[in-house]
Amino acid sequence: MPGQKLVIEGGKSLSGEIKVQGAKNSSLPILAASLLCSGESVLRNCPMLSDVYASCRILNRLGCKCRAENNTVIVDSSSADKAEIPDEMMREMRSSIIFMGALLGRFGYCSLSYPGGCELGPRPIDMHLDALRKMGASVNDEFGIIRCRAEKGLHGTKISLKYPSVGATENIMLAAVLAKGETIIFNAAREPEIIDLGMYLNKCGAVVKGTGGSTIVIEGRERLHGCIHNIMPDRIAAATYIAAVAATRGEINILNFDAAFAESFLPVFEQMGCDVYVYDGNIYVGARKPLKGVGKIITMPHPGFPTDAQAVVMAVLCRAKGSSIFEETIFESRYRHVNALVKMGADIKTAGKAAVIEGVRKMYGAKVEATDLRGGAAMAVAALGAEGITEVSELRYIDRGYESIENVLTSLGASVKRV
Repeated sequence: MPGQKLVIEGGKSLSGEIKVQGAKNSSLPILAASLLCSGESVLRNCPMLSDVYASCRILNRLGCKCRAENNTVIVDSSSADKAEIPDEMMREMRSSIIFMGALLGRFGYCSLSYPGGCELGPRPIDMHLDALRKMGASVNDEFGIIRCRAEKGLHGTKISLKYPSVGATENIMLAAVLAKGETIIFNAAREPEIIDLGMYLNKCGAVVKGTGGSTIVIEGRERLHGCIHNIMPDRIAAATYIAAVAATRGEINILNFDAAFAESFLPVFEQMGCDVYVYDGNIYVGARKPLKGVGKIITMPHPGFPTDAQAVVMAVLCRAKGSSIFEETIFESRYRHVNALVKMGADIKTAGKAAVIEGVRKMYGAKVEATDLRGGAAMAVAALGAEGITEVSELRYIDRGYESIENVLTSLGASVKRV
């Protein structure tokens, strides 16, 4: 909400156990996918986030009946009758572009504008548009409005992505499940959230094979039905809470969490000197020992180190002994949180894609302002390990990806208030 802030008193060691919220980056494409179904979908373990509410508003605008309560979203798409999303709704979140493939698949037509959300630099959608053209859509992109039309319906084809884009892979999957014939995506994104989307679509009667690998094969079907689906846990939220515990030299048990979801970032915490154990579908991370720098981390598409975890891990490394270097290869403007960390006493130098962190012994509370979702979370992580009181304003950014972050941190022993 505009005007809200987190007030964090640092210096308390966090410990305890949590269940992580459902994955933001899984729930949003699955909500868009529900538009393709005739009948009702029940999505459980859905995080109650501002981005999820924005998706629900879009679905209702398109003629669906969508309601959210107690981490369950119920979508009845049988009455959907509109294929246009107004500009103000598109600008509420970056992943709104994912509705393009679903609308084309359902109606053979769509009209929408460029998405909004966090300013992380350009996020070109040319791969999305090129793929839809190959599937038989005409695309008219004028004055910021994208109009797509498939007069004869969409047809399957072979699509080679020049980069394993998550958004482009999802949009092609959504467009392909109701297209005529077979679609093959080469160099597809391999993120766990893509696997979750494929599982949901298959439950609805689609035929999607190969998710999690670099080649995905989709056989078009004439219609899909609704289903009940549990959204996977949020691996970036898990990374954030592990970072919060590491920053305060504490320990955490993350319950009912498949370690495979965390294999892209857990080794970095081990390199820092954390103890990591996987047991009975849970993960334990302890950070009782002094932390050390980790050399170089390069953000990469999955299974590489996730760009979404870069900021929160940087916040921990600010107080790890020695040097650490990040190379950000995914987004141009992903170091906007650095100024706030420096204000709190961190020693960070950035140049282009690189950030060099020299660990300091202490950091101090300050008044800082969230610049984007993960940057805001990084400020909260740094604040927990700093001396004194930190105020993190522009909480609306953090609320886009974390469900009641103050309640989770308080349950681990932090002193955090939303005011």
